[in-house]
Amino acid sequence: MQKVAILGGAFDPIHWGHLVMAETALQQAALDQVIWVPTRLAPHKAQQLGLSFEHRLQMVQQAIADHPAFAVTQVEANRVGPSFAITTLQALQELHLQVQWYWIIGLDAFRTLPRWYDHAKLAATCEWLVAPRSQPSNSCSPDFCGSGNDLTTLTTELGWTAEMIASCEQVIAVMAQQSIAIRWQRLPMPVVGVSSSLIRQYCREQRSIRYLVPEAVRTYITGYQLYQNHD
Repeated sequence: MQKVAILGGAFDPIHWGHLVMAETALQQAALDQVIWVPTRLAPHKAQQLGLSFEHRLQMVQQAIADHPAFAVTQVEANRVGPSFAITTLQALQELHLQVQWYWIIGLDAFRTLPRWYDHAKLAATCEWLVAPRSQPSNSCSPDFCGSGNDLTTLTTELGWTAEMIASCEQVIAVMAQQSIAIRWQRLPMPVVGVSSSLIRQYCREQRSIRYLVPEAVRTYITGYQLYQNHD
């Protein structure tokens, strides 16, 4: 049985942080493949994303073209309405049989898992590979942070702080209260202080994005003059 992970997101645009996260998951979980899933419209977005699905898809394809274990899917291409994770997974299950599924996810998104649509079914179907946030946050919800200790202290696990670990454990506890068992593991990875919003800002300000994204993505963005007039 193959071990396949899903990595979904707007990828508006894709950057090195996404790629490091996917590569870390590939190695740590001994995955056979990572399937990248550009979303047409994420559930938390009030309206269509800034760039078209086609542009974002093309940038992902350019970024992962030379990686034999990375693939991109267009299952969201004709999606009407928000892209819920459970419907994405079910669509991929129909295309890929006899697969053990994983889901690669950043910590901030993982903290919202108990509020996802049909999260009980989704949580039971996948093993969750959680990446640390790029910078420690001092503004997390009391429901998902510890208290009374210096939780921002770095642990010996690359990229993770005690606060981040406590936040994950709180998610697991909330799911357990709903009688939902969840399999998960942390992804130790270096901090990559790059975000899609930063890249869009640099483009608007006509600043160089060289080394913030793969060169093929930079060439695509500059060639089409993307992100010049909107966020």
